Amino acid sequence: MRGPLLRSALLGGVLLGSISTAMPALAQSETQSRAAINPGEIIVTARRTEERLQDVPISMTVYDSATIEKRNIVVASDLATYTPSLSVNTRYGAEKASFSLRGFNQDGATAPTVGVYFADVVGVRAQGGTTSGNSVGAGTFTDLQNVQVLKGPQGTLFGRNTTGGAILLVPTKPTDMLEGHIEGTIGNYDQRRLQAALNVPLAETFKVRLAVDRNKRDGYMKNRSGIGPDAYNNTDYVYARLSIVADLTPDLENYTIFHYSRSDTNGYANRYENCDRTPASPLTGGPFTRYFTATSACAQLDRQAARGDGKLDVEVSNPDPRFLLETWQVINTTTWLASDTLTVKNIASYGEFREDSAFNLYSDNFTIADTPVTRTFQSLGYLTVGAPYNYIALDIQPNYHAAAESTVTEELQLQGRSANGKFNYVVGGYLEFSRPIGWNQQRTGIYGNCPDAGNLGCTGVLPLGLPATTLGVALVSESRTRFDFDNHGVFAQGTYNFTEQFALTGGFRYTFDKIVGDSESNRWNLVTIPGVGTIPGGRVCNDVLNHPTVNLLTNGGDTTACRTRISNKSNRPTWLIDVDFKPTPDMLFYAKYARGYRQGGVNFTNPGLETWKPEKVDAYEIGAKLTLRGAVPGYFNVAGFYNDFSDQQVFGALIAKQGSGLAGGAAIINAGKSKIQGVEVDTGVTLFERLRLSAGYTYLDTEIKELAAPALSPDSPFEQIIPRGEPGDPLSYSPKNRLTVSADIDVPLGEKTGALSFGGNYTYTSSQAVDGYFYTAATAANPERVRIPATNLFNLNAAWTDIMGSGIDLSAFAINITNKHYKTASGGGFESSGVLDFAYGPPRMYGLRLKVNFGS
Repeated sequence: MRGPLLRSALLGGVLLGSISTAMPALAQSETQSRAAINPGEIIVTARRTEERLQDVPISMTVYDSATIEKRNIVVASDLATYTPSLSVNTRYGAEKASFSLRGFNQDGATAPTVGVYFADVVGVRAQGGTTSGNSVGAGTFTDLQNVQVLKGPQGTLFGRNTTGGAILLVPTKPTDMLEGHIEGTIGNYDQRRLQAALNVPLAETFKVRLAVDRNKRDGYMKNRSGIGPDAYNNTDYVYARLSIVADLTPDLENYTIFHYSRSDTNGYANRYENCDRTPASPLTGGPFTRYFTATSACAQLDRQAARGDGKLDVEVSNPDPRFLLETWQVINTTTWLASDTLTVKNIASYGEFREDSAFNLYSDNFTIADTPVTRTFQSLGYLTVGAPYNYIALDIQPNYHAAAESTVTEELQLQGRSANGKFNYVVGGYLEFSRPIGWNQQRTGIYGNCPDAGNLGCTGVLPLGLPATTLGVALVSESRTRFDFDNHGVFAQGTYNFTEQFALTGGFRYTFDKIVGDSESNRWNLVTIPGVGTIPGGRVCNDVLNHPTVNLLTNGGDTTACRTRISNKSNRPTWLIDVDFKPTPDMLFYAKYARGYRQGGVNFTNPGLETWKPEKVDAYEIGAKLTLRGAVPGYFNVAGFYNDFSDQQVFGALIAKQGSGLAGGAAIINAGKSKIQGVEVDTGVTLFERLRLSAGYTYLDTEIKELAAPALSPDSPFEQIIPRGEPGDPLSYSPKNRLTVSADIDVPLGEKTGALSFGGNYTYTSSQAVDGYFYTAATAANPERVRIPATNLFNLNAAWTDIMGSGIDLSAFAINITNKHYKTASGGGFESSGVLDFAYGPPRMYGLRLKVNFGS
């Protein structure tokens, strides 16, 4: 009978794969302690088959469930605190974060460079108006078996847009034991969290597991405007997961997961730190809107200084901000042990993502500043000094979602080995279809007093070139888009062991990508006239290049008159060649070459610059994995890598022409070439079988080699593209040095008393360039790159497990114990708006957890 063998292989691979390969994830349990002593026992599935960790030629970090809890990893962006090479861009908040691994960044509406997978299925696609990492929903980190961070291109086996790497989340699988736990957390910022899991074997061949997570915490960015919420960057989500394993026959297993996430918060807010004090005057030809935003930003900065605001104080005028993110997904994995040498695996999924969001893009509380220029305009009847207005205020349009997309995936794998065991292979095919759930639609108030832009509730403030008989105009942009995505691929990878010491791996994938987008985006000109009120002064298409004469006020509001359809296709091969040499079972040396590819894209926001082409990378890596035995067991893993980019997708700030009706923009352009090179080290040792010390270090050297913006057509509504970077600059979110050091110690108290454990973690990140440039009068000729300063973060944890043999655990955690106020991202609007703002990471967070374990 093969049934027990099948179950053992499936469960054993997952359970052993949960043990950490990097020091931050070194273990709490007896099983984990043995693994720390003998890392060769650890089994992982990074190449879609079960292998010993030290046999896998991939630089990777793995976190087990105990470490996820101990490090207080709640959302995907928290991984960046502990993982060398992994950075995160939280420009739009932690739950919409995008990842950078080894310097591979995601800008704007581009596809991710780091694929995030849950139960072997890529995250449900999120195609909203702001950047999203197409990650997993809030709460997904509850009741996980492990998290694996794979570094370097993974396109051969994992496919869609994994040039930087992949993050794999492995949920805890139902077992044949009746067991579970309930865990409650209380912490500062009024945190209240409840987690629970229940595993029920309803029959020998039918098992069920249920997990839930409810987490709520106040925001740490305090709002000083007196308008809207008291704080931003809060947490408020609910998560649930149901897992079912059915052994249909001794050789056929069906594993189904349903999970749901709903996060409803105030969203993010950034702090103002600089502004353009000498913007060019519109009276002498300077950009009209940039002058007003820059002077208003300076006035907001002056108010901050007068109040003595701290680094975590902001001033935002949105009366009702909201970030509602909802994701649900069903995943079915069927595994058939066809023979002793062939396993057939099918993974199918369906999921939906929805977003409703209302927020001030630049966290502003603007009023028209009192300057000689604004007083001149006031004397002409154009505006009122001191009048409030929003720069860019995105709002919810009734009956529509800002993003609503469904995703279907289907993957068939054949995993096998030759009869003599020398050749192992994986062959498969992949289909992915993402379809819109209605229109992605959202209204944005621009340069008006817009407390309710979603319902056209705006008052005109700025003249925008209209006659002096009007008080002002507010622009309300109605973004109305939908996208169809088709991503397909066929792949094969195999390893041939010529001898016990020498092996060759080859892999190939051919990917077919297609995006078809429709846009009917348009904008209202709401004119405010003294003694009359605010009335529609016009309604035209945003795509002024293809629809320059449409008047939606006279055609009954038929937005199909603004219809633009764009298709972007790309087909590319990717491959991998790897050579392994093992002089002993405890030593692995490898060298590999891989081709990576990231698809192009479509974004209707910028007329004439809606599409961009794919980018490719040639990646070279050499590495060694050494297992240490004897009195001081441990491991030492090192990797050196070099990546050569072509047709790199980069962000370019757009300056709108006067009278275009646009507020600038952010285009994606294929602007040149870059290189990324570096070294990674992961090492750890166990002393006295109780004390575990580890360190992870990454040296990253990135450089833009060529960068040239495309020429704009004469009829473009934009007058200039400013790429984010210049030849010789480093890439964004690519710190040159990253170091993590951890120490964990276990103190047994006796069989009936329990055990104590103490741990600490230190992370150093050197300064790094982020989005954009800024300048002052002294640096106008040579703008300075926006940078985030170096950071030093310390975290502590302690636990008393199985207190007095009761099955109750009590633990404490403290994150950022020195209360460091550190920047994590830049708003990136200085070129177009004269505003320099930054997002900040969480301050000191601490709390207590009480966990009650029950069952077998």
